[in-house]
Amino acid sequence: MEIRQLKYFVQIAESGNFSRAAEILRIAQPSLSQQMKNLEEELGVDLLLRHARGVTPTELGQQLYDHARRILQEVDRAKDVVRSRSRNPSGKVSVGLPTSACRGLGLPLISALAERQPNITLHVVEAMTGYLDDFLQHGRLDVALLYDHKAFEHVAWTEMMVEDLMLFVPPHHPLAGAEAVTFREMFDLPVVLPGAPNVMRTVIEQFAARHDVVPAAMACDSLPTISRLVQSGRALGVMPHFAFLDEMARGEMVAIPIVEPTPSWRLSVVVSQRTMNPRGAEAVAEVMAEVIAAMVESGAWRAKLTGEKSRAEPRAAAR
Repeated sequence: MEIRQLKYFVQIAESGNFSRAAEILRIAQPSLSQQMKNLEEELGVDLLLRHARGVTPTELGQQLYDHARRILQEVDRAKDVVRSRSRNPSGKVSVGLPTSACRGLGLPLISALAERQPNITLHVVEAMTGYLDDFLQHGRLDVALLYDHKAFEHVAWTEMMVEDLMLFVPPHHPLAGAEAVTFREMFDLPVVLPGAPNVMRTVIEQFAARHDVVPAAMACDSLPTISRLVQSGRALGVMPHFAFLDEMARGEMVAIPIVEPTPSWRLSVVVSQRTMNPRGAEAVAEVMAEVIAAMVESGAWRAKLTGEKSRAEPRAAAR
């Protein structure tokens, strides 16, 4: 069994068609069919079920597909490790961005990396902070921007800034012209928040507990849906100013400061110490930190820079 055969088999299984797989792999279809025949003869089982619409993996074929994908991923990671030892960082780096920051940060980050680290292939993952934190702990991400991240082993982190949360209302709302709204008054209104265990809801609930406030709010984990709810006036949103820059620029929302108290959270650039591409991950984290700092200093991102670094556990094997 060869790595090449596993690659061919995975592509056929995912394409569901020999001709489509051959086109993607850029090899002749007869040659691809012969490779699969050789593989099935070697293993002594049928891996693919042929039918009028194409092919699907058999039960044993599905098991091989699952193993083959993991093997091919490990091969790619091994290549990244070797490449990362070279003078210039290269290879694939997976970076996680929280939903509320991805729209504003994604393009500047990708542009800066393309200019400064052209040999790095960036894989951007957008999700709520809780999911990104979990992905980082389980090795599915190399770098992430996290709100109030959990402290755990095998990560290095740089706290970048503190960001206040604000109340978002449609422009026709009675509060649209208000200078501020108190934290207590806010919950007399229909408010929408991400659901538990999202970091924002945790922050809000902790603030509420300290100030004897019951934080009744609708739960929604979709930022586009929260945006539409606010624009329609069905609910008011609580988000950082950076989350809805586009909507505010189009005159679809107004941001109102929240006071007495002002809820806030801290953002950190976090790097996995278990990454298979340490030089690439560190290079991406450095560029991300610089892009964020520049956006804050220019006023594009409303926040206060801090710049506190962790004492990360040494990574002897990665040096």
